[in-house]
Amino acid sequence: MNEKRSKAEWLRRYASFVVILFVIAFGTSLSIRANLGSSPISAPPYILSLIPGMRLTMGQLTMCMHVFFIAIQVLLLRKNFEKRQYTQILVSFLFGFYTDLTMWMTGFLQIPFDTEPLIGYPLRFIELLIGGAILAFGIACEVRCDSLMLAGEGMPLAISKFLKKDFGKVKICTDTSLVCIGILFMFVYFGHWDWQMVGVGTLVSMFYVGFMVRVFTPHIGWLDKIFIPKSVRQAARPEAGDTWGGHRVVTIARMYGSGGNAVGEAVARRLGCPCYNRQIIDRTACQMGYSTDFVAETEQNLSTGRLWELIFSDSGIPASMNPSKEDAIYVSQSRTIRELAHQGPCVIIGRLGNWILRDDPHVLRVFITSGRDFAVRQIAEKLHLSDEEAARKIERVNTGRANHYRHYTGRSWTDIAGYDLVINTECTGIDGAVDMILRAAKNIG
Repeated sequence: MNEKRSKAEWLRRYASFVVILFVIAFGTSLSIRANLGSSPISAPPYILSLIPGMRLTMGQLTMCMHVFFIAIQVLLLRKNFEKRQYTQILVSFLFGFYTDLTMWMTGFLQIPFDTEPLIGYPLRFIELLIGGAILAFGIACEVRCDSLMLAGEGMPLAISKFLKKDFGKVKICTDTSLVCIGILFMFVYFGHWDWQMVGVGTLVSMFYVGFMVRVFTPHIGWLDKIFIPKSVRQAARPEAGDTWGGHRVVTIARMYGSGGNAVGEAVARRLGCPCYNRQIIDRTACQMGYSTDFVAETEQNLSTGRLWELIFSDSGIPASMNPSKEDAIYVSQSRTIRELAHQGPCVIIGRLGNWILRDDPHVLRVFITSGRDFAVRQIAEKLHLSDEEAARKIERVNTGRANHYRHYTGRSWTDIAGYDLVINTECTGIDGAVDMILRAAKNIG
């Protein structure tokens, strides 16, 4: 996609990145001023900057560390290192300058060590949370900008490509390693553990910042008006009235065991239109070169552990460079669902159809649920499982779907605000649910 951008758009994105970099530096500095420990990536330069007699500032030490990270990227990727990423060197110097500037700007916000603990610690924690939120907002904007990235993010990306390992796991390992290096410096130069260098703020930064990035991400689409020139946006915009196909579409989100698949198929038959469920998996597998089994196992199936891993590793990786298989599958399925909605009337089951088509006025968004005992009976009978096994499977599948929804939308899967119609099939039965959807669908389109 990047090669299609005009020079004006690239210029806007680079200029925006310069401003975003300042926001990231400001959030980092404000977090440090809380005196509860620095973020993982800032730990080594921050601790070294506190050594008595150290002539280099934290910003200068940050520059040195980032240049070292760039050298590692070049060494690992060699010919595969994108030429435009050499600008990381300039970014490193600019970020180092911003770091010193924002550390100076936030100096008066540092809470004195002798402040009454009952007052000082709550104030420090509030300052930490505010700084982390600002940092997260900057990172979310950096990802949306999709132009350059900091060397601290580029290095784990290069390692994951070189080792062919999952980026999330590599990012967690590199962050942990940087904290360990900071601890080593702390003991070598200060001889004891200091919680103001590596402490609760370090731990909080490892999950709070990633969580807040997820919160901000769905709400910053307006930045495209800054990144993309108006003339480019207008050229890419479809003709009036053609933004959506105008076809009646029904999306079915469903709890496992509620009969949502049967409801969707019956609605499609009654409407005389296709029902897309497994077909979306097949299209995605074909487009991406994955097996259908791999796509089926990966889509809508984020375990709680994997969700936390993604939150921990959330970073400023531009979307065009994101190596996550889950993200790639989501993007592919989103494109497929939009294409299907343009082609003609249809029923789309699952796969965040209600969210992906949330702006289409011709869509009826339905959520199918049921009581736990009803679902257990359905799954136990269908898969020949015991009630206990069926209950565990239902819990696992529903958790995966809920995590998947929250990861990509920042919202709750069961929030009724995301749907036009919520039906409990235990009360209505499959036929009753179908009739309700058909009556509601008459008002769509």
